[in-house]
Amino acid sequence: MKPLGDTDLKRLHREWRRRTEGRLAVLLDDLQTPFNVGAVVRTAAAERVEHLYLCGASALPTNAKAQKMSMGSERYLTWTACETAPAAVAAVHAAGYRLVGVELAANAVPLHEARLGDDICLALGHEDRGLSPTVLAACDEIVFIPQLGRVGSLNVAHAGAIAIYETRRRAWTS
Repeated sequence: MKPLGDTDLKRLHREWRRRTEGRLAVLLDDLQTPFNVGAVVRTAAAERVEHLYLCGASALPTNAKAQKMSMGSERYLTWTACETAPAAVAAVHAAGYRLVGVELAANAVPLHEARLGDDICLALGHEDRGLSPTVLAACDEIVFIPQLGRVGSLNVAHAGAIAIYETRRRAWTS
């Protein structure tokens, strides 16, 4: 067995793009660490996230540290920096997305049991405080990622990667 070459990789990715339905966006709510923003950007670009919304004190994808982490993949995404959380939520809903918060919160459902749907915007919050009360209250659904070990939470970029992947996985047609 050998690794795929460039042409084979392009064919493989094209096949999966054809099998993937639904729109996916991500809202970063006060995500301040540029390395986390860069990691989310890279995952978002790899999984064809249509748009990235940023609010609060979120680092921009053009931040040098975010660009280092994303390895230049920010050029494959469109993004909007909103002045406030309410403005970001309004932009998400105006674009026709259901807002799904990824948060360890009361009444959250396990990610694998969530309704999700076709046009989803996943909301990821601050590294320590999570989603702001404004964004949390505006969510159409709140999900959490079940964890089995002794650590009670994940790094936000890792949680985002899991949520983005699971959302895409559910949209794949056979």
